[in-house]
Amino acid sequence: MYAHIQGTVTDKGKDYLVLEAGGVGYLFSVSASTLSAAPPMGSVMKCYTWLSVREDALELFGFSSKEEKRMFERLRSVSGVGPKTALAILSALNLRDLSVALVTGDIQTLTRAPGIGKKTAQRLILELREKVEDSELTGGVAVSVPNKEGDPASEAIEVLMSLGCTATEAAQAVARAVGSASTTDEIIRLALKGMGS
Repeated sequence: MYAHIQGTVTDKGKDYLVLEAGGVGYLFSVSASTLSAAPPMGSVMKCYTWLSVREDALELFGFSSKEEKRMFERLRSVSGVGPKTALAILSALNLRDLSVALVTGDIQTLTRAPGIGKKTAQRLILELREKVEDSELTGGVAVSVPNKEGDPASEAIEVLMSLGCTATEAAQAVARAVGSASTTDEIIRLALKGMGS
């Protein structure tokens, strides 16, 4: 119904944002990342929107980027994941970390999100692994980007990308290697060996 709404930021809360546009205040449920991307009160912001229609309520969800909205819609497509749960996942993990976790099958990272147990994490991986795009794995850029220190899988993906692999190729190779290796060097070696076979 609404693709996006652009308006003045008039209120912010722990998990919501209000934009005033055309004399109407629109209340959005938002992730922590959209809230942190919101400009100061009184500034203009564009929110990409998704409308939840239930028998007893209408609820607007807002996103600071098309990429976050697209991931929200993918998460929603998984059985057992409602809009609130999808938003909780996007609040617990930034888009890049979530994408890497899905492609590499990292259940432990996914279960950091509230309401996500092992079975739901496995279902997310199974259904969304092939749908993650290169730009989501790299934070929207084609070269290596900063990653969480001490995350061997992310570091290995970046090294493979610097060697000319696409983000998807690198992530898939790392996913196959992660179970048999723990350090970045071992993961890279096994991933390269797997790609060569």
